[in-house]
Amino acid sequence: MTDEAMSPLRRRMIEDMTIRKLSPKTQQGYIRTIKNFAGFLGRSPDKASFEDVRRFQLHLATSGASTPIRNQAVAALRFFYRVTLKRPAIIDHTAFIHEPRKLPVVLSPEEVARLLDAAPGLKYKAALSVAYGAGLRVSEVVALKVSDIDSKRMLLRIEQGKGRKDRHAMLSPRLLELLRDWYRVARPQGWLFPGQNPVNPLTTRQLNRACHAAAVAAGIDKRVSLHTLRHSFATHLLEEKTDIRVIQVLLETETYCPSTPDRGADFLSVSPSVRGDGAHC
Repeated sequence: MTDEAMSPLRRRMIEDMTIRKLSPKTQQGYIRTIKNFAGFLGRSPDKASFEDVRRFQLHLATSGASTPIRNQAVAALRFFYRVTLKRPAIIDHTAFIHEPRKLPVVLSPEEVARLLDAAPGLKYKAALSVAYGAGLRVSEVVALKVSDIDSKRMLLRIEQGKGRKDRHAMLSPRLLELLRDWYRVARPQGWLFPGQNPVNPLTTRQLNRACHAAAVAAGIDKRVSLHTLRHSFATHLLEEKTDIRVIQVLLETETYCPSTPDRGADFLSVSPSVRGDGAHC
């Protein structure tokens, strides 16, 4: 499939995704999937049949593609044929794959402290401490700006997190002190954690690599990622007997536990030990 032949379809699909306000990351994933499908077919995907879609799914399954990749392929194919080409019948029998949910890897407070101390430099220690101390996703950490720190209210502003939602995250005194140390050393302008080119933020790949390196240096033999710090944050709050609903609000999720009755406006009321003592940065 040549770029010239694909260009009109790609342009229309991008327009359709833009109209529906799909995130740039989702758009990139969908375009990549349709491009791979076209390569698999050896011709324009608008000429594909139901059997072609079925063969592509079988190809992904037999080639060892992960469940997230296979599910993204289903989502991309559904959008392409249902929205862009108005041929919904071709993907009527596509289905998402559901895997059994596994317990996440969780670090102990002592392991978290060792990992943070082993971080390769103050910038990465500060960034990893934010991931743990505020329970942020890696994409939310690298997107932080200096102006997102509200030291008077002891909050971090998270702009357009998952689901394109703004929210606030907790900022403990110890984490604020560490961020001030980082600011005094680096004087970042704009992005709190700038990349090699200060115009751009630190990339998620760079931060993940730093996390893995810190885990190895700290002698932690568990499979550690940035999301491990987020899971550990939630687990340690539960162990501190923090209200379940508070944790849900802090993480902007209901993954960890079912909803409980509304606590009113005091969503960020966690115990002093969690906000200022221990490994909770």
